[in-house]
Amino acid sequence: MNSMYFTEEHEAFRASFKEFLKKEVVPHVDKWEKEGSIERFIWKKFGEMGYFGLNTPEEHGGLNLDLFYTIIFLEELQKVNSGGFAAAMWAHAYLAMTHLTKEGDDFIKNKYLTPSVEGDMIGCLCITEPFGGSDVAGLRSTAIKKGDKYILNGSKTFITNGVLSDYLIVAAKTDPSEKYKGISLFVVDRNLKGISSTMLKKLGWKASDTAEIAFDNVEIPATNLLGEEGKGFPYIMQHFALERLVMAVNAHARAEFAMDYALNYMQERVAFGKTLDKFQVLRHKIAEIASRVDMCKEYNYSITKRLDDGQYVVKEASMAKLLSTKMADEVIYDALQMLGGYGYMEEYPMARLLRDSRLGPIGGGTSEILKEIIAKMVIDGKEYKPAT
Repeated sequence: MNSMYFTEEHEAFRASFKEFLKKEVVPHVDKWEKEGSIERFIWKKFGEMGYFGLNTPEEHGGLNLDLFYTIIFLEELQKVNSGGFAAAMWAHAYLAMTHLTKEGDDFIKNKYLTPSVEGDMIGCLCITEPFGGSDVAGLRSTAIKKGDKYILNGSKTFITNGVLSDYLIVAAKTDPSEKYKGISLFVVDRNLKGISSTMLKKLGWKASDTAEIAFDNVEIPATNLLGEEGKGFPYIMQHFALERLVMAVNAHARAEFAMDYALNYMQERVAFGKTLDKFQVLRHKIAEIASRVDMCKEYNYSITKRLDDGQYVVKEASMAKLLSTKMADEVIYDALQMLGGYGYMEEYPMARLLRDSRLGPIGGGTSEILKEIIAKMVIDGKEYKPAT
């Protein structure tokens, strides 16, 4: 236990959540990976246990706990050997629900946030577009006000929970003549006329229903505007820090899982009369891996503490995601090598881990974009500030 950040209550939560995952999730993972979707019952069970409301205000059914409960939630999800399942859970709780919590009014919170905490509704966040990628300000979807409604047109892609979700948090241009100040956010009900979703086939994250979504003259009630019109861009930027920290924590957790699995294998596998963990070249590789995992983990914990204290950590979270996801890819590659031919077999976890991990340097802002953001802050002295 890292006593600098985790209390006995934290560790008790970790133990109970780990047991829950072992009992309720792990037996179904292979089925969900094969089918490309997750059965609804597990969302309800997560909701009943309070796992979707760890940092949600109590008045909307949450527990209002510190962010280290979220860290435990993320770390243990990486150990069920399904990056897609983990992504579906945290994308709902920390992408879609974050915007409901921070920008939603009482009407929106009562209609969408409370049922999301309870596992009765599933949400997704729709920002990335087919022609936009990481260029949020360049999105082309529009939501033009007409009376007491907005008319939404456009498309989104690579959307986690994009098929099964009950509502969508959508970024669109309410003023196409503006770049940054023309973007707004909306909560869009899935059953509105004009919404269509297409499942995407992926290298990894097989259990996650990732989709391309089209909006054709979708009529959104004006009451479903999130926050203020024209402030969508700063809202999105503000929450990117949490998203990037989430992905950094996911990375160090799956890397640690891969290292532990490889080490256990090495302690049992005998070659040339001794177990693999007695060969110096492999021992030194494990030493290097353990050092890299621990360095990233400690940095990610320190950023979590600062974010929990209310600090704006956009630079640090960007650095964390950049280095942690790169580290995870390299560690899992080496861990697979240590299993030899078995690492390449689907019945062992490394093949899936390798595929799932590869999305780390892409999702939530590519490594190339993060490098430019960091360069602007370090070299040019640019400051990113919270939305006001």
